[in-house]
Amino acid sequence: MKIALFGYGKMGKMIEELATKKNHTIIAKINADQTDIDFSNIDVAIDFSQPSAAFNNIKLCLENNTPIISGTTGWLDKYDDAVALCNENNGGFIYASNFSLGVNLFFELNEYLAKMMTNLRDYNVSMEEIHHTQKLDAPSGTAITLAEGVIKNTSYTGWSLENPKEHEIKINAVREGQVPGTHIVDYKSDVDSIEIKHTADNREGFALGAIAAAEWLIGKHGVFNMKDVLHLR
Repeated sequence: MKIALFGYGKMGKMIEELATKKNHTIIAKINADQTDIDFSNIDVAIDFSQPSAAFNNIKLCLENNTPIISGTTGWLDKYDDAVALCNENNGGFIYASNFSLGVNLFFELNEYLAKMMTNLRDYNVSMEEIHHTQKLDAPSGTAITLAEGVIKNTSYTGWSLENPKEHEIKINAVREGQVPGTHIVDYKSDVDSIEIKHTADNREGFALGAIAAAEWLIGKHGVFNMKDVLHLR
């Protein structure tokens, strides 16, 4: 594949390293507000930029017939606009709050557990996510996806970082050191607790998942997610 990287921070550099080992080519490293882009040789774009730039990057690619995957979080107020743009341009688009293959299996486990717990009223669910101090958004997109998975399958109606109301999931967001990402879902009653946890040991899992999604997306038209990539539907 010939890949364009939107954003060349830690994730962009990791994707470049691993994609090159897989015999792919990084042919463009695109900074914010750069518009002089030659799309003619780009097979797929991978966006790990900033929340303020992500939607414009997606829009630019879709309008230039370039499939794009985005792992940038914090811009989802415009997600429906991105879906509409993809459909209007018959493009290919994948967004994921986390491209780690392990995390996406964790999402499935989280929903399965929520379905089992839905009628057990003695248990209250809470979540914690721990990330490095450079992470800009809180809670993480991954934590929000986990919360949405519980909300979809239980009587919970929302989530909150502080002072959750009744039927809201409390999410504790911790920023410390260089932690790549830890997510915990905890069901607690007066007599016991049930906890599921995913711990990322490094960034490679995120980068490898993004590359796998990019490989899968080429030649496809529509809006997809990691369930499609992993054949979990």
